[in-house]
Amino acid sequence: MRIAILNKDRCQPRRCSHECEKYCPRVRTGDETIVFPEGGGKPLISEELCVGCGICINRCPFDAIMIIGLPEELTAPTHRYGPNAFALYGLPVPQAGRVTGILGPNGIGKSTAVQILSGTLVPNFGEGTGNWEKVLQHYSGTALYDYFSEVIDGNIKVSQKPQYVDMIPKAFKGKTSELLDKTDERGVLSELIERLGLTPVIDRNITELSGGELQRVAIAACAARDADFYFFDEISPYLDIYQRINSAQLIQEISKDKAVLVVEHDLAILDMLADVVHVAYGQPGAYGVITYPKGVRIGINQYLKGYLPEENVRIRPEAIKFEVHPPRVETDIETLVDYEGFSKKYGNGFALESENGSLKQGEVLGIVGPNGIGKSTFVKILAGEINPDEGKLDLTITISYKPQYIKPDVTMPVQYFLRGISRKFDTSYFQSEVAKPLNLEPLYERNLTDLSGGELQRVAIAACLCRDADMYILDEPSAHLDVEQRSMTTKVIKRFAENSGKTAMVVDHDIYMIDMLSERLIVFEGEPAVYGKAHQPSSMQDGMNRFLANLHITFRRDEDTSRPRVNKPDSRLDREQKASGEYYYHNIE
Repeated sequence: MRIAILNKDRCQPRRCSHECEKYCPRVRTGDETIVFPEGGGKPLISEELCVGCGICINRCPFDAIMIIGLPEELTAPTHRYGPNAFALYGLPVPQAGRVTGILGPNGIGKSTAVQILSGTLVPNFGEGTGNWEKVLQHYSGTALYDYFSEVIDGNIKVSQKPQYVDMIPKAFKGKTSELLDKTDERGVLSELIERLGLTPVIDRNITELSGGELQRVAIAACAARDADFYFFDEISPYLDIYQRINSAQLIQEISKDKAVLVVEHDLAILDMLADVVHVAYGQPGAYGVITYPKGVRIGINQYLKGYLPEENVRIRPEAIKFEVHPPRVETDIETLVDYEGFSKKYGNGFALESENGSLKQGEVLGIVGPNGIGKSTFVKILAGEINPDEGKLDLTITISYKPQYIKPDVTMPVQYFLRGISRKFDTSYFQSEVAKPLNLEPLYERNLTDLSGGELQRVAIAACLCRDADMYILDEPSAHLDVEQRSMTTKVIKRFAENSGKTAMVVDHDIYMIDMLSERLIVFEGEPAVYGKAHQPSSMQDGMNRFLANLHITFRRDEDTSRPRVNKPDSRLDREQKASGEYYYHNIE
């Protein structure tokens, strides 16, 4: 079985010679495999007549056509947006008393599934307009039959946290308290404000909040509503690991008597948070398949390995792998720069202190610690943008910096933007080692202001690496990227540092990404917004032990994939590792 997808945003029949129709072998024999409507318009591709030769894909000057062969087990889609449009196969099954996770790439149909489960979109099973009578008939005898019966009767109320919280200021003007007061249907708002640390921002305007503050406001607003079905779309962006764990524990409490569905790309948080997961696979923008529920450990491991045994489908050519032991620090690596200890104090009372340290050429350093602890100040002092109050830093190095919050300030196509930054953009190395792995080519003709959060993030990473510098600093490059994009980003940054002999520093709160990427760690401790201390660079083992001891959590290695997993509090392994001081690198069971 195959489907034909036409990207209507890219297709421009007035600017081409209708190459898809002209060169189609079936059209030449007289079949109406590709038809252009009279009076102009975009083509319609017959999936029944198409033989999958691929000629139209290669001939289309705008790369607007995809012909995809589907697994044989797939029959009619759950919902399709029209001829040659996106198709979704399968649905997650929300259950009261459980947190159900969805694990998969962006653009695979997760939002479509939630629209269907909330009742705002009636599934049509690939045939015109959907109706609820057919839906009930289709799901007769399954758990979804009872669920949709409640939806039809109006007994299911949905509360949803959006994916892109930075859009909230565009939709609401006013104080944080005014927004949250409108959502307090359970009478728990004051408790949520304290729990999520929102007291300092409650009287501030929404437009003045940072990304992390907006994320916590969105979580509080979703949790405050009295609903039957809660949907949280990515809780981790802009939150530090402390806030992620706190939010995950809050969502688990909501699920005691409610149905909760979570989309999350931080696998450590998803592993800790969800009871079961549905793996979503397919081709972004073309079709998506949502599997039956799997145990959270089994589902994550199958996703990382790239093979789903029950479905007999390979979703990725290579597995995402983790190193069992911390990377060794080579003694013969040349030092890029040595820096002395320094301190900086601000008028608002915040003070930062840094120990002395050294940075090696061609290495990747991870930087971990809570938000508001001085990581950005530390980076800016190294970059020479800020002068320390005490301690002399005379660093004769140039730095390329990707900030945490990305906002396009120019309206121009991505291709021209990157080319304007550096001549490196047109080199074969940059195209093959950076642009291609980050999948930037489909974005070249699009304006920066039209990109989604994940697309903008990939462009910002490329822009940082495109500049000529001695050291590259990337602040939270994982935000809004799915699991596969995060894995590919770590490879891009690591290869770039090794091949160019440049030093890279990565600030991130995704433990998996830090684990795959870093050779050494700089750990920040202190009290957010009051005092921060940057320790000197240390080995991964020493650094993670220090960091996780502050979190009071321990990690173990999964026996199948070697990925880090959070131990249950006060479990046997948790107690043993805390007693031995080994919070992170522990022998595989």
